[in-house]
Amino acid sequence: MQVTVESTGTLERRMRVELPVEHIEQEIDSRLKSVGRTAKIKGFRPGKIPPKVVRQRYGKQVREEVLGELMQKSYSDAVTQEKLNPAGGPKIETEDGEDSFAYVATFEVMPEIKLTGLDKIKVEKPVVDIGDKDLEAMIEKLRDQKAEWNAVERKSASGDRVTCDFSGTLDGEPIEGGQGTNVPVILGQGQMLPDFEKGLTGVAAGEEKVFKVKFPKDYHAEDLQGKKVEFATTVHGVEEKALPEVDDEFAKLFNVEEGGLERFKQDVTDNMRREAAQKVKNQLREQVMQGLLDNNPIEIPQTLKAQEMHQMQHEAMQQLGIQEHDQAPPLENFAEGADKRVRLGLLMRQLIADQEIVVDQARVRAHVEEICAGYENAEDMVNIYLSNPQIVQQVEPLVLEQMAIDWLLDNGGVKEKKVSFSEFMNS
Repeated sequence: MQVTVESTGTLERRMRVELPVEHIEQEIDSRLKSVGRTAKIKGFRPGKIPPKVVRQRYGKQVREEVLGELMQKSYSDAVTQEKLNPAGGPKIETEDGEDSFAYVATFEVMPEIKLTGLDKIKVEKPVVDIGDKDLEAMIEKLRDQKAEWNAVERKSASGDRVTCDFSGTLDGEPIEGGQGTNVPVILGQGQMLPDFEKGLTGVAAGEEKVFKVKFPKDYHAEDLQGKKVEFATTVHGVEEKALPEVDDEFAKLFNVEEGGLERFKQDVTDNMRREAAQKVKNQLREQVMQGLLDNNPIEIPQTLKAQEMHQMQHEAMQQLGIQEHDQAPPLENFAEGADKRVRLGLLMRQLIADQEIVVDQARVRAHVEEICAGYENAEDMVNIYLSNPQIVQQVEPLVLEQMAIDWLLDNGGVKEKKVSFSEFMNS
């Protein structure tokens, strides 16, 4: 086997492999003899078929099989011999000669990465303070979730829920999507355009009212931008919100059967801490990853980028519930995201290899415990998850990545910044 390699780009390689015809023909002859011993051809006894007949019947098929197997094996041997690390499958072009058989394999190789500037990665870590006002604000949100709506005979005001039918027209013609039946509108929440909520303020059940609504200049429907649309409405009901008292009975609405209000507040605080910790973790990850990218520009194999684009398109189809591929979002929409994913994947893999980071099973368990923290039977769920090999295989790469991120944080620069829970979560 003769091998020559040519660099046709930063990562692209053109490898020519030449195999002696004599070796190929010997293998074909050997394979045909084996076939002849077991083949069944009408008019001949098994094992007594003339070699010429066997070659006429099976020669083309056997030749293709032999060449395919030899190319596969020789390609593998050649990349090992030349110390190449292909990023994907090759494009093969064959060349036939009198004394030899040759093929050209064109493929991309993985980039050689030497990480730099890891100690220069600087991040800002939020230190989240959960104060009494933050807890009170969260409890108000939970009260709002359990609110009841009671019908009132008075005219509507901010905070009330108005249920109505409406129909919008522009120059006497109905507008697309401008009709609704028994639609509940909570005044003051901004779920409808300001003029629409203003038109429903001061109305009572049974009232019919016509008013105009001015659409914003940047409205998503171009034909309505900056236009005044007339809405005819029929009010079916006006309701005011009744919030539950914050007491032991309120705590039971959230499955707190023991410990009453104090236990409920503690549970809420714990949930807020978990929520904030997850957001801090995500922010640190984003900062570290960006620092890693900024300090280590690399060229990536386009083969890997294309694979990642297809994977992201498939994920988007699943999220959107799309089954027909011709309805999928355009592939080019995922080019930038796929490029970043592949770069980060290669850089993180190199970091893990350089620092010999291995999965810590204690951290795997801790990660699963975090996932199961919201369950009532959390410990049972942890054991179920850890006994499932598929779940463990999904968790381990996440833990390994977090260990690599922690290494970068430990060896970079971390500046802490104190911030309130509400400020941090609403940012």
